[in-house]
Parts: sequence; structure tokens; C-alpha cells
Amino acid sequence: VGQPGAINGFLRVFHGTELVFEENILELRRTWSGVTHRMASLRDNPVCAGQEMEVRLDPVDPGISPKVTFEIEVGRDYEGRAPLAVLREQGVNGEVEMAAAFTRAKFRAVDVHMSDILEGRVRLEEFRGLVACGGFSYGDVLGAGEGWAKSILFNAHARAQFAAFFARKDTFALGVCNGCQMMSNLRSMIDGAEVWPRFVQNHSERFEARFVSMRIEKSPSVLFTGMEGSVLPVAVAHGEGFAEFADAHALEAATRSGLVAARYVDNLHQPTERYPLNPNGSPQGINAFTSRDGRVTILMPHPERVFRTSQLSWAPAGWGDDSPWLRLFQNARSWVG
Repeated sequence: VGQPGAINGFLRVFHGTELVFEENILELRRTWSGVTHRMASLRDNPVCAGQEMEVRLDPVDPGISPKVTFEIEVGRDYEGRAPLAVLREQGVNGEVEMAAAFTRAKFRAVDVHMSDILEGRVRLEEFRGLVACGGFSYGDVLGAGEGWAKSILFNAHARAQFAAFFARKDTFALGVCNGCQMMSNLRSMIDGAEVWPRFVQNHSERFEARFVSMRIEKSPSVLFTGMEGSVLPVAVAHGEGFAEFADAHALEAATRSGLVAARYVDNLHQPTERYPLNPNGSPQGINAFTSRDGRVTILMPHPERVFRTSQLSWAPAGWGDDSPWLRLFQNARSWVG
């Protein structure tokens, strides 16, 4: 009943050879999306609703276009499997994907609930790596990972274990989503994390589950080794991902520190604060930090939910079974040695 035309940007309908309808596709889309836009303007932050409409109607937007600056390695092998604690608490539901990603990178992933640490069944000294997972569930609390952090800070036994783990030079840690919020509130016990922000409600005033682009920045993070300059699609799912700094001086100190590990970017690969390309409105697109020695990294997006190409809602032709995100988990294994 139809076919692509020679002139882009217009929809034309013919009856036989007679042109009976012609309209700019962007104008048709504006009309189609009009009711949704008005509803969003009433329900959510109207500024974000307006930005989303502008992004949808941008005539020169090339769409998501990944850039991979490294080789996607398949079949890396190591002697033995390094022990890794996959840490969860009420409000976490991403531990299975996280364990799968680290297992594929040759770790021995161990399920550890916070109650195991608080009640002395598990000790962090047994592990080389620690990952605090994300995801929302019935047990989530206002402040998200902040409540999780307080269960550590206000328990002498747990606080001592985490402080000792972070102080060891042969360990690494990763915090994602809720885990990112949690670890940002533990920055007082992480050497070189003084410039990290808090994470608060998204500017859109709603939960965001989207597929966006993320640019890896130059930083000392051991997890992002060799990935600098890459722009990769990634899943996000959070309600409180806005990176909040105390003031403009704190933001400047953070950006000059060299510890910003990644940013949200637009489809021209430039850092952005425009919604929904930046789903939470964080300043300068910042969505990840690392510590001064690179052993502790926090980020809001979910790399564990896209480490296999089949997990992505869209991927370029030619990507194999493993997406470029597997490199992050392989980097952890290589660093452990």
C-alpha cells in the first residue's frame, strides 16, 4: 500500500495518479503527539515536557549512533574465578543481571544481602570486589539509596567492614542506581570521593525508564580503562538520579577533579541537559564518578542490563552476542589479575 518516496520529510497519499494528501511528517507528528504533550505538561515538569517535544521534532536529529573506541573482546580467559559480593537490600531487584554480567567476565558472584553482613554471616574481607545493585521494589524508601547507606553508617559492625574493604588496595567497588545513591552517601569513608554529589529527584518529577546515550570520559576508573571517548547506548531506570551539588563552586570542583567518569550525551555526542536525552537533568550530563585511585566507581545507568546485545532494544548491525558494555566487567577481572 505504500513505499518510501524520493523526497524525504513528507507524507503523500495518491489515489491512482492523483495526489490527494500531502503534509510534512514533523507537523503530522506534532499533531499526533499533541494530546500526550499536554497531559505530560500537567502531570510532570512542564519544562521537561516541552524539551521532549522539541527533541521528537528535531529535523536534523540523527538518532542514537554509538561510537566504540575499543575492540569488543570475546573469550577472555583467566586462571580461576575472583570472588565478588553482589550486594542487595530491600529496594533492589537487579542482582541477577549483575551476577550474570560478572559471571560472564569470570568472577565467582556471591549473593549477599545486607542482613548477612549486619548479622555476621558474611564478611567483606572474603571478597576482591563489591557491587551494590539497583532496581526498585516494594521495599524502596524515600531517599532511595540514602536509607541503605544509613543502615551501614549507623551500625558499628557494618561500618567497620565497609571502611576496611574500601581501605584495602586490592579491592574494587561498583555502585549502580540505588547502589550509586548508597555509595555516594558513603563518600566520607572512601578515599578520594570528596567531590561526589548526592542524587535526588529527577527534574522531570517522574520515574524514568529509557534507552539513552552515555559517553565515557577520561578518568582513573579501573572499570572504564580503554573505553574513553566511546558513546554507548544504555538503559536507565530511576526516580532520583539528579546529581545535586552544594553550590556552583562544588560543581566546578567536581568537573575539574578529573573524577567524572561518564555523561549523558545527545545524538551528536555532546554532553546535554535536555530531556529526555538526559533523563534526570543532571548538570553537564554528569552520570558517573570514580574515586581518585579509580577503585570505586558509581553510575546511575544500568550497564548490567545491556551487556548482551540481545538485551538492547536496538543495536547496530555487526555487534556480536556480547555488547561493548561487557568490557566494563572484563576490566574489573583484568584489574583483579
